[in-house]
Amino acid sequence: MRGMYWEEWDIGAEFESPARTVTEADIVAFAGLSGDYNPLHINEEHCKKTIFGSRIAHGPLVYAIAAGLLFQLHLYDDTLIAFLGFENLKFTKPVKPGDTIHARIKVLEKRETSNADRGVMKRQLQVLNQRGEVVQEGIQAFLLKRKPA
Repeated sequence: MRGMYWEEWDIGAEFESPARTVTEADIVAFAGLSGDYNPLHINEEHCKKTIFGSRIAHGPLVYAIAAGLLFQLHLYDDTLIAFLGFENLKFTKPVKPGDTIHARIKVLEKRETSNADRGVMKRQLQVLNQRGEVVQEGIQAFLLKRKPA
């Protein structure tokens, strides 16, 4: 399978990922992997006294899950050169254990580069929960291969 070349990304095109439930095990594993043991993520009793009422997932964990869900669409297989970064990333609502998330992307713009075999594509990313609420959003840029001559 081959992903989409730069030329094949149409401005305005939208894609939606499958969904996945965020578990307590995900949060605990991410805390161990990242070293982020903030009580908001690992201490249920502490969290009962916060505005969230219970533990919440790490923002970077939610993004990592969403990125993985989008890669399941195979849009970038052998065509992605590099993820160039975010213009911004906002964590708009908490994600709690048991929430089910999925990602939606929309192509915003494309531009050629000085290298004729690649181009840049910017897209809007939204991560939504099971209620359709946006829990994360941002603008991302990717360097993609162009179609071979």
